[in-house]
Amino acid sequence: MQSPIFRSFPAVLLAGLLAGFSLDAAAETPAAMAEHYAQRAAQERPGFTPDPARGEAFYRQNHGVSADMPGCHACHGPDPRQSGKHVITSKKIAPMAVSANPERFTDEAKIEKWFRRNCKEVLERECTAAEKADFLAWLVRQ
Repeated sequence: MQSPIFRSFPAVLLAGLLAGFSLDAAAETPAAMAEHYAQRAAQERPGFTPDPARGEAFYRQNHGVSADMPGCHACHGPDPRQSGKHVITSKKIAPMAVSANPERFTDEAKIEKWFRRNCKEVLERECTAAEKADFLAWLVRQ
C-alpha cells in the first residue's frame, strides 16, 4: 500500500514547480534585471555600485571606434524615450527607456543578445558587467 505522502508527492511537486515558475516570471522586470546586472558587476568588482550618471555618459559618449556608429545615441537617438533608427539599415528601433517601452529589459536572453551585438558594433568588444549595470540603472529611471 502506498503511503499518503507518496500519493500527494506529484501534486506537491507540481505546485512547487508552478510557484517557482511564477516567481521567476515576476522577477523579470526591468528593475529586477538592473539589480541582477548590478550583482553580477559587484561579483567582478567588489564594492561596485551602479551609477545612472555613468550609464547616461556611456550612452551619449562617442567611443571613437566607428564613424558610422560612434555611440549608442547614433542609432537610438539623443532621447532614449523616443524611437530610434539604425544608421545603416534605417530599421526603426523601439525606445530604450523603460517608461516608453515597459517590455524593454525583461528578458535576459534578449538583453544579452543586444548588448553583445551593439557593444561589438560600437566598441568592437563586449560591454563589461559594470557598463551594463550602469546603463540599465540609467534606462530604468528614464
